[in-house]
Amino acid sequence: MVCAPFEELGDASKPVDSVCLRVSSVRDRDVQLFDTARRMRRGVYVSDDAGRPSRSLDALLHEIDPGVTSTIHRHSWDAMVLCIGGWGWTEIDGQRINWGPGDALHLPAWAWHRHGNEGTEVARFMTASSEPLLETMGMAIDEEAGDTPFDQLPTRPPYAESIEGNDPFAVRINRLANDQEQRRAGRLHTSWDDVELLKSPRGQRTAFLLDRSIGYGASGLSMVVGEFAPGRGQKFIHRHPGEAWLYVLEGHGHSIIGTEPDKCEEHPWEKGDLIVVDHFLWHQHFNDDKERTAKLVRMHIFDSLLETMRALCYPLTLFEEPPDAHTAPDNQVPPVWPDETPRPTWP
Repeated sequence: MVCAPFEELGDASKPVDSVCLRVSSVRDRDVQLFDTARRMRRGVYVSDDAGRPSRSLDALLHEIDPGVTSTIHRHSWDAMVLCIGGWGWTEIDGQRINWGPGDALHLPAWAWHRHGNEGTEVARFMTASSEPLLETMGMAIDEEAGDTPFDQLPTRPPYAESIEGNDPFAVRINRLANDQEQRRAGRLHTSWDDVELLKSPRGQRTAFLLDRSIGYGASGLSMVVGEFAPGRGQKFIHRHPGEAWLYVLEGHGHSIIGTEPDKCEEHPWEKGDLIVVDHFLWHQHFNDDKERTAKLVRMHIFDSLLETMRALCYPLTLFEEPPDAHTAPDNQVPPVWPDETPRPTWP
């Protein structure tokens, strides 16, 4: 549910749709792809670019044909990339990274990047970025450079290096310098071949694809893959701040989403769809296939946005589960997990 930040009560003449845009899922078949000047096709799951606005996180779909290299560009926000189908490469500040289905990449703020496909099939990937958040603050800038070689492009914006002293000025300079050094040295790629899915308390197997905890320098962006056993779902419902997108990498099932735990609506999903969970909506996900696992990739801005909201909303609870979530008896038979987790396929 995406709502206007301020609403005057009692204005019966204003249509509901002009105040709130309620979206709980976007089906893959409803994402229309358009040719662009970047020599790629682009579609929109969630963004102002297609009338499905968001507050802090967008979600776009991209395709690049065999033999094509895109133009190069950079922007003031950072983005995460989830590779879905085909094989391709991405150049980030002159570093080329080859990727395949299931891989994740980080595009840091102000890093020049372009994409290429030297294979024989269409390469397909989706992105989620903090562009809406920076646009809200008037700091969203996109810079295009066509086919300019990387060594002829300006570097990322310079920053002041650490200085001696413990006065307030020196403390700030040193804090910001240390932050930039860590971010610019951050990890850029996770290969699906290196992903190890581990059991979680919620009844899934999960692994980080992109997160500060595994060496990325992203500005709060996080990407986690969760695998659901056949016919099983998350053990309990929960809610949290911040928008969260869940891309259906494999399988089919349904999610329950709503403003109260006992007032949730059921939303079916299948491979290629995007599940949309808005701020503080209760939600829980289920795999409806009795024979195969399902995989969802959750994307959100967690630590940076959560810390900001913690400062603004204290002492409100920012992550909530039912009081008896961890003490309720679980009488189900333990799930059966496959021995291998092969790369996802498309379609």
